[in-house]
Amino acid sequence: MGLKGLLKLSTAAVVSLTLVAGASSSANAVGKVKWKMQSAFGSKLSIIGEVARRYQDIISDMSGGAMKIKFFEPGSLVPTLQGWDAVKAGSIDAMWGTAGYHVGKYPALSFYTAVPFGPRGGEFLAWLQYGGGDEIYDELYHENGVHGLHCALIAPETSGWFRKKYNSIAELKGLKMRFFGLGAVVMTKLGISTQLLAGADIYPALERGVIDATEFSMPSIDYDLGFYQIAKFNYFPGWHQQSSVGELLMNKKGWDALDKQQQAIVKTGCGDSITWSNTRSEAKQFEAMAKLKAKGVTSVRWSDADLDILRKAWEEVVVEESAKDPLFKKVHASYSAFRAKYKIWKDHGYLN
Repeated sequence: MGLKGLLKLSTAAVVSLTLVAGASSSANAVGKVKWKMQSAFGSKLSIIGEVARRYQDIISDMSGGAMKIKFFEPGSLVPTLQGWDAVKAGSIDAMWGTAGYHVGKYPALSFYTAVPFGPRGGEFLAWLQYGGGDEIYDELYHENGVHGLHCALIAPETSGWFRKKYNSIAELKGLKMRFFGLGAVVMTKLGISTQLLAGADIYPALERGVIDATEFSMPSIDYDLGFYQIAKFNYFPGWHQQSSVGELLMNKKGWDALDKQQQAIVKTGCGDSITWSNTRSEAKQFEAMAKLKAKGVTSVRWSDADLDILRKAWEEVVVEESAKDPLFKKVHASYSAFRAKYKIWKDHGYLN
């Protein structure tokens, strides 16, 4: 073959490769998405705020900039605890928070954030994904015109910040305390008056005496919120939240309008966020506890006797709530059945 023939062949090959590359690029191009996502947690807040803000960048990076799920600070679009209604109505596309913030709609949704005396993160996710938990979750959410994905996982929380030291859980009777989820039902049973406040509202309520004490999260997060400036006694362990799951709540029509590639990016971003938040939450707490100690905070651990009182109260709550709420009974039955089967692996596979 002569030089002219080789040049023609080379040119044809280049054109062919260009066309193939162009077709491949076109086939793999991600469709454009522009969503508004309000977070329940401020972007500067350790871990739970950071991971929400970080999610915006992950989605943009994975989609080559085609998908924009824009982060908005708490309260900038809608009141934090009204995220469910806003997402359902489509007034915002998504809400970053936690299922337990929807307890005003369905008390059983607390199970999808944290459970008193509950499991470590691995067992928790195993129940959700392989033990039937998510089947109930999806059914309920879809009936309400929303779609949810688990999008964060954090280590144990502390069980409260108090202005003075208490020698037993019984001494808390009569206190007004911010408390979350199913743990709040337990505390109410023990004579503590509880209310659910969004993170940004806790410090001013504590400062003004609207509440006497509070719990919110783990040491690094509570440090950011400044509780140590008012309350110098931080109690452990977080019996009510041994692990906690975060949520990306989306409008169902908006979710269904995404193609498979876009949905895969949203879900993959959540998987990455679970890993990041879990490892970061485990890594940062000893540093935070050292900083809190330097600020004059005393860490106190509840006695085994006090933990037994709390556990007994939780068991009573389960019976009472199951009797009056069919959804609570259904979710708890799924949760407890999985834990009962998991126990043989937990007892044999892990150190106590």
